[in-house]
Amino acid sequence: MLARKSIIPEEYVLARIAAENLRKPRIRDRPRKARFIAKNGACNLAHKNIREQGRFLQDIFTTLVDLKWRHTLVIFTMSFLCSWLLFAMMWWLVAFAHGDMDPSTESTTNSTKWTPCVTCVRSFTSAFLFSIEVQVTIGFGGRMMTEECPLAITVLILQNIVGLIINAVMLGCIFMKTAQAHRRAETLIFSRQAVISVRNGKLCFMFRVGDLRKSMIISASVRIQVVRKTTTPEGEVIPIHQVDIPVDNPIESNNIFLVAPLIICHVIDKRSPLYDISAADLALQDLELIVILEGVVETTGITTQARTSYIAEEILWGHRFVPIVTEEEGVYAVDYSKFGNTIKVAAPRCSARELDEKPSILIQTLQKSELSHQNSLRKRNSMRRNNSIRRSNSMRRTNPSLIVPKVQFITPEGSQSASET
Repeated sequence: MLARKSIIPEEYVLARIAAENLRKPRIRDRPRKARFIAKNGACNLAHKNIREQGRFLQDIFTTLVDLKWRHTLVIFTMSFLCSWLLFAMMWWLVAFAHGDMDPSTESTTNSTKWTPCVTCVRSFTSAFLFSIEVQVTIGFGGRMMTEECPLAITVLILQNIVGLIINAVMLGCIFMKTAQAHRRAETLIFSRQAVISVRNGKLCFMFRVGDLRKSMIISASVRIQVVRKTTTPEGEVIPIHQVDIPVDNPIESNNIFLVAPLIICHVIDKRSPLYDISAADLALQDLELIVILEGVVETTGITTQARTSYIAEEILWGHRFVPIVTEEEGVYAVDYSKFGNTIKVAAPRCSARELDEKPSILIQTLQKSELSHQNSLRKRNSMRRNNSIRRSNSMRRTNPSLIVPKVQFITPEGSQSASET
């Protein structure tokens, strides 16, 4: 089937495509850099070629806590099964050595006073059941020890000690996995994007942090670090160079009262790594800003840490967070549906260094924004006025009862004049 020809000539289409390509600047996509810290706080780091694996076994409890849940449950189950089977084998050997497994002893028990080490243990299955009863302290009454064999008493004491150790280690591991500090960090949220705007006459880097639970984080503190690839004057390449940047906090202890969502602010001054970066240079920067929130959980007393990061594509220049805390009937209400919403505001596109050298840039920017705001208000008012006039005219046309009738006036000379009132 032949392709249908287009109505527009091919020469015109090619010329239009070429013109559009010339108008649009060609921007080559840079290879996306791997994040050092993911948005959920996980470290994007892989450990390879670790030769000293025995160091993990020296701290076996921490290794068990750090394992995944499926591995922990498998180890939990296998530890009890192996201990039951091991001591079942020991009880079977004790009964076999004492002659409890010999069928001839059943006939002699009625004639002579013969006492077994463990009653009703005549097979490995019964020895396994007795091992479970001893370790988990379940007494069904059918199998029990006697004072005939001192070796059996020793095995009983040994199994009780081993069982207590296994219970303490495995139950403690399960408890620590369920009460880990990073579980509390799941309810500490950060804004998806950060902003750069003017606050108190200075360019500031800001983001929002909040806590979804009513139980507070005590002594909460926020730290910000810039991670970037740098090269020293000697030629040494540092792939992950961490630089601390200060947080604008009026409290000397640098602790925040996280009872409601807060906007954390970093003033871009001479100490800041963002001092020489403008709005045009921000998209070309290969940097990552890591935010770390630390504090003590009020209910458990465990220290928790929440992390996130912002790359250049996630920083909005000339934006500001909308307010989400309102007072309703004597109660402060927080609308989390607007937690990450931002609005555009007037902000100079230059760097903080240029703004410090030429303060008039900020004044000009504010004046331009004020003029544009006034012009938008005038346009809006004129549009409303025109719409109201058009609406009234349309109502007069559609409703004939609103049309004023013509009235004739007779003058003394007898001439008639018609006028509309």
